[in-house]
Amino acid sequence: MSVPTPAAAMAIRDSLEEEVLIALVRAAWLAAERSNAVTAAAGLSPSQYNVLRILRAAGRGGLSCTEIGARMVTRDSDLTRLMSGLAGAGLVVRGTDSNDRRRSTNRISAAGRALLRRLDGDVADAAKQTLGSLGRTRLTALRDLLVAFAPPQLSDST
Repeated sequence: MSVPTPAAAMAIRDSLEEEVLIALVRAAWLAAERSNAVTAAAGLSPSQYNVLRILRAAGRGGLSCTEIGARMVTRDSDLTRLMSGLAGAGLVVRGTDSNDRRRSTNRISAAGRALLRRLDGDVADAAKQTLGSLGRTRLTALRDLLVAFAPPQLSDST
């Protein structure tokens, strides 16, 4: 017995591509719901959490807003405002690039690293609760399909 697709369950006749797109968007929303609840409980929006993860991966060198924007999971229309908020909260340190004074560099602070360390286990648990029932083989296949659909940028490291 097969599970009906969302469109079939609602007696909607969409093309296969439309059905897949609807299922993908719905799955992404459901998958994000648990991890977003974890980060929201810590006072972070999904975009703020993503920036902190990106800056942690960047290491001591930090990144410019342009480099952060290129690595974001979702695009934020006002990354400068987002960075200012994180800096104001003491989670990010902003500075001027020593080689190019026109370029600002953003680094995660010790407080930002500590916050991420506190969240790491809960975020991993939320992902396991959300997707763990698929099993390793299906998760690997799903990851491979999603990467084929939306390959990471060369600069993506998150």
